[in-house]
Amino acid sequence: MFRTILNRKNIYLCSTKILNYILGINNETFKHKNTMAKITLQGNAINTIGNLPEVGTEAPNFELVANDLSVKTLADYKGKTIILNIFPSLDTGTCAASVRHFNKAAGDLENTVVLCISKDLPFAQARFCGAEGLDKVFTLSDFRTGAFGKDYQVEIADGPLAALESRAVVIIKDGKVSYTQQVSEIVDEPNYDAVFAAL
Repeated sequence: MFRTILNRKNIYLCSTKILNYILGINNETFKHKNTMAKITLQGNAINTIGNLPEVGTEAPNFELVANDLSVKTLADYKGKTIILNIFPSLDTGTCAASVRHFNKAAGDLENTVVLCISKDLPFAQARFCGAEGLDKVFTLSDFRTGAFGKDYQVEIADGPLAALESRAVVIIKDGKVSYTQQVSEIVDEPNYDAVFAAL
């Protein structure tokens, strides 16, 4: 009798743990879905996998591929203010326009580097900047691992541009995130005045 009661108790405890585990997974999934940033593509709602890093937090490290196929990390720009100009692809008019705009402004920015980041191949990035005569910004590619898009939470989760990176700007000072801008409509350019005011 006593042994039967113990067995029933063990079954109950085991069932409770399994149920809590399942509910925990569902809660994490629900929580993850709730933290997606909602943006639009030509007015159609899509999502990124999350929100940009919070202002005041340590900037996530990155390993991105430069035009010469070398790997660049956050440490390579230590001591400088860093503007991350993030976008889906240089093959779109808006993305190309943003790179041109930042290139024009970069020459007047003191101790500041502008990194233009997408999943375009480094060869395509180099070809674009060469053809346009853009030499004040640096293009970096996340094509190899996609880790940057995940760490900075800019990867697009659904829609026609899924797996590419959304349009956003992040400023890093002294290793910390000092400003973020998630552009709500992908076909729109960033608010440049707000970016430069935050430097």
